[in-house]
Amino acid sequence: MIAQVRNLLARSHTRGNALEKTRIGFVAVLIASFVVATTARAQNNQIATADDTARFLAGMPLSANSPLAQLAQDPIAKQHAAYLDSAFGNVEKIQMSKIRVWASANLSAPKPVMFYMFGGPDFLYADAFFPNATTYVLQGLEPVGQIPDLLKMPRWSALQSLRNIQGSLRSILTVTYFITVQMNTDLSSSGTLPILYVFLARSGNVIHDVSLVHLDEQGVLQSGEGPRPPPPARGVKIIVSEKDGPQKTIYYFSTNLADQRGKNIALLQFGKSLGQGDSFVKSASYLLHNANFSQVRNFLLENSSTILQDATGIPLRFFDPTKWQLRGFGQLMIPFQRNRPAPIEFGIGYQWRPNQSSILLATRGTEAAESTAVAPKEATPRQPDVVRQPIVRARPAQRTKNEPPPSQLLPFPLFPFFLFGQPQP
Repeated sequence: MIAQVRNLLARSHTRGNALEKTRIGFVAVLIASFVVATTARAQNNQIATADDTARFLAGMPLSANSPLAQLAQDPIAKQHAAYLDSAFGNVEKIQMSKIRVWASANLSAPKPVMFYMFGGPDFLYADAFFPNATTYVLQGLEPVGQIPDLLKMPRWSALQSLRNIQGSLRSILTVTYFITVQMNTDLSSSGTLPILYVFLARSGNVIHDVSLVHLDEQGVLQSGEGPRPPPPARGVKIIVSEKDGPQKTIYYFSTNLADQRGKNIALLQFGKSLGQGDSFVKSASYLLHNANFSQVRNFLLENSSTILQDATGIPLRFFDPTKWQLRGFGQLMIPFQRNRPAPIEFGIGYQWRPNQSSILLATRGTEAAESTAVAPKEATPRQPDVVRQPIVRARPAQRTKNEPPPSQLLPFPLFPFFLFGQPQP
């Protein structure tokens, strides 16, 4: 078609008739405009797969024929890739490799379902501790956002999203947890999906399908974002696999888990439909110590085979010693545990520095091994008859907006917090 334009222009110069020149020039302009429009439309009609998008956002290599390959050559994208290569390399060396070794040794009977309440889009730690799960249920307050389509975004906007991702990941890649204020700022427009994409790609997963979902009042999964007013929980369902491994399903739901007086919480009803699973609690602002979160606390106790948690998890007094075996690791010494707690070489939660962290492993079962012995029921320490000040918040929330900086973190051992609930202010 370009050759036709050239021929028409050449004819217009060889003929002397002015009218003929004008007519031929007009036709040439129309053809050229059609060529430009067709080219632009073809570019706009290109579709980047969810896996391509995830790899671009994660700063990972793309295939040569990827529609995002050209964008990945931008200096900002290259800087982003180098930054994440370094950051994830450090966290792999300091954290993830050691967590996987610990999990392999201590989480010997994993369930196919894994619950991670209050963790936001933190698939990174969910996968490190529970790599054998085939269904992950993650929950936070942050919105899901729309499924990202970088080819329909202005170039500057697509590149700006990379800077937002760096800001959002900075805390979890250094102090092991998200800071809510930063998340609210960095992900106010894009939601949590870009962060999930990065974690999935960096964890070696291939994304096969992504769809927006929601839960109705009974906790039944429905397709789409849901009607107005908003449904009880909006979420996303992502199907992934590691190389040639089995497919896995990751759910992330944006919903508040504060107690709903007189009715069930949709996400907890959905969780019950999945059967018994393993649960993980980390950096949860001590909300499970609060009376206003009794429904989710009871859900975890009734629907978990294993509960792995830091000091912000369920206080010890809620674990029935006839049903649970308890074992502390790191700086946590469980009362009546006969052996000293085994050390851990990684940091976790608000006490994120190595050799300062502690975790509790609660396993459902009636036969307690010597290393996991707990007190008989009558010897279980009772909650003191003291009115403890609850967490004060303007509205029900799941995490405080300002987690304590490292300099203000409380000293160990932390077992009194597990026993008696929230520490005195």
